Amino acid sequence: MSKYDFRPYVPSPDYPRVANLGRDPYEHAHKMAANPHVQKLLLEPWAALYERPFVGVTTDGNPVKGLYSRRPNGAPLEAMTSAAAQLLTLLSPEQRKALLFPIGAPDWRRWNNTEIYFYQYGLRLEELSETARDGVLAVVQASLSSSGYEKTRDVMRLNLFLGELLGNTKVFGEFSYNFSIFGSPSTTEPWGWQLMGHHLALNCVVIDGQLVLSPTFMGAEPNFADTGPFAHVHLFQDEENRGLALIRALSPDQQRQAIVNRSILGKDQPPGRWHPADHLHLGGARQDNRIIPHEGIDAAAFSSDQRRRLLDLIAAFVDPMPPGPLKARMDEIEHHLSETHFCWIGGTGEHSPFYYRIQSPVVMIEFDHHSGVYLTNQQPEKFHVHTLVRTPNGNDYGIDLLRLHYEHAHK
Repeated sequence: MSKYDFRPYVPSPDYPRVANLGRDPYEHAHKMAANPHVQKLLLEPWAALYERPFVGVTTDGNPVKGLYSRRPNGAPLEAMTSAAAQLLTLLSPEQRKALLFPIGAPDWRRWNNTEIYFYQYGLRLEELSETARDGVLAVVQASLSSSGYEKTRDVMRLNLFLGELLGNTKVFGEFSYNFSIFGSPSTTEPWGWQLMGHHLALNCVVIDGQLVLSPTFMGAEPNFADTGPFAHVHLFQDEENRGLALIRALSPDQQRQAIVNRSILGKDQPPGRWHPADHLHLGGARQDNRIIPHEGIDAAAFSSDQRRRLLDLIAAFVDPMPPGPLKARMDEIEHHLSETHFCWIGGTGEHSPFYYRIQSPVVMIEFDHHSGVYLTNQQPEKFHVHTLVRTPNGNDYGIDLLRLHYEHAHK
């Protein structure tokens, strides 16, 4: 069987998770919110974490100061602002009210990557007219690289493909996503947007000519389509293949340092390391303040070839950024490469599922192969992928830059 063959795990219509989905996203969310297991696993912890003041992901609870500065990085301000202004003309007063939030609204932090419509804020794309929906997508497209926009759309397309596999495209649709704008679209003042739904959360903000795209979550189950109009789509191959290339490029001694655990199974992890929803991810929904100590090998010891492979791997994750911000981001990451750690959980064979994390003062990247949520595989497989990118030490959502902006404006 191919390492990507998901067909044996497509559930029958009477599979409990499929049979109990609900007729639409509202009924599905109502059912899930009433489930005691879901309340204890997700809703109660999320609510408690949401109430905590934002600090940022750190290694010890104390954000490193002075990492970020007010420096324009070529953000496509004109195109973004023009697209957002055009979108606003397409909406009713009620829709504009639902769409717009203050730049510092805590709602930035309400994103999650489930299909469950727990948090009903912003505009639901599937409930908009086609013209208004295209207006939303135009804002997203103006803000990202061409490959980043296509990747975003492919995540959405594969969500529909999953819905077709399950026989429920009302819950799993191409446009089962919510869009919000924070701040007033402007070429001079801070503002941004969030696109959020199943396997997708993009948080984009521009401050003083600098674009930040973080946190970002992208995933898919399955991560490719084998039939229909999306049969050309196969996501996260670079992230998988370059990750394998890097771990295999390490010497045996380096691999012993990098590989934290040869098993990716939850039962084989230390207590608290594996979560039923997040699996091995540490930086998922509501984890804005998580303390994540370094693990694995320090890249300061890498050879020039290994450093190049590490940068190539990182580039696969920050590729959704447009050209100017992408170059600035990669320069920032390379500047801190000697402070970067790389860790691995799982095997390194062709068919082995795995997790890895890249962690530095200015970026944290996670890649994880998951077991089935709606497909029936009980163990992680290569066709269910989750990826995360965060900006540690206080600059997720551009929060540290926003602080600097207001300090400068006050002066």
